[in-house]
Amino acid sequence: MPESEVLEHQLRECFARVVYSHKTHEKQADITSKKLGHFKLAQVALSALTSSGALATLFAEDFYIKCATAAVSLVSLFVTGYMKGFDPGAVAQKHRDTAADLWAIRESYLSLLTDYASGTISRDSACNRRDKLQSELAAIYKSAPGTTSKSYASAQEALQKLEDYTFNPGEIDKFLPPALKRDSKRKNSSSK
Repeated sequence: MPESEVLEHQLRECFARVVYSHKTHEKQADITSKKLGHFKLAQVALSALTSSGALATLFAEDFYIKCATAAVSLVSLFVTGYMKGFDPGAVAQKHRDTAADLWAIRESYLSLLTDYASGTISRDSACNRRDKLQSELAAIYKSAPGTTSKSYASAQEALQKLEDYTFNPGEIDKFLPPALKRDSKRKNSSSK
C-alpha cells in the first residue's frame, strides 16, 4: 500500500473515531439531562406527597398516614441528598461542552482529509496537522467526563441506522443559495 494511502487510511480512522466520540457525548448529555428531569419530577412529587401527608395529620389522627408521611419524607430526603452529591445538570453541560470541542476537531479532520485527498497539501503538511489535531484531541479527552455503553449504542444507532451525520445531495442543496446548488450548476452547464 502506498504511503499516501496509509496516511489517508489513518486520517479516515481518526475522523471516524472523533465522529463517534462527538455523537456519544451528545447522547450522554441527552441521557443525563433526562435523568435530571426524572429526579426533579421525583423531588416535586415527593414534596407534594410530604406536604399533603403533613396537612392530613393535622386533621386526622390515623397512624398509617403519619407512617406514610414519614416514609415519603425519608425518600424525599434521600433523593435530595443524592442530588447534592451528583449534579446531572452540570454533568450534562460538561458532555455538551466536550461534544462542542470534539465538533471542532471533527471538522478539522474533515478539512484535512479533503485537503490531502485533493492534493492541496503535502504529505508532510498533512502529518503536521494530524499531529496537532491528535494533541488537541488528547487534551479534550483528558478532561472529558466518562460515557456509558448506552450512550455509545445510541450514538451507533444514530450514525449507522438513522444516518445522523449524512446528507443526500438534495438535502444539501436545500441549505445552499441558488448559485451554489448542484442542480442549478448542472442545468446551467447543460444549457451552454
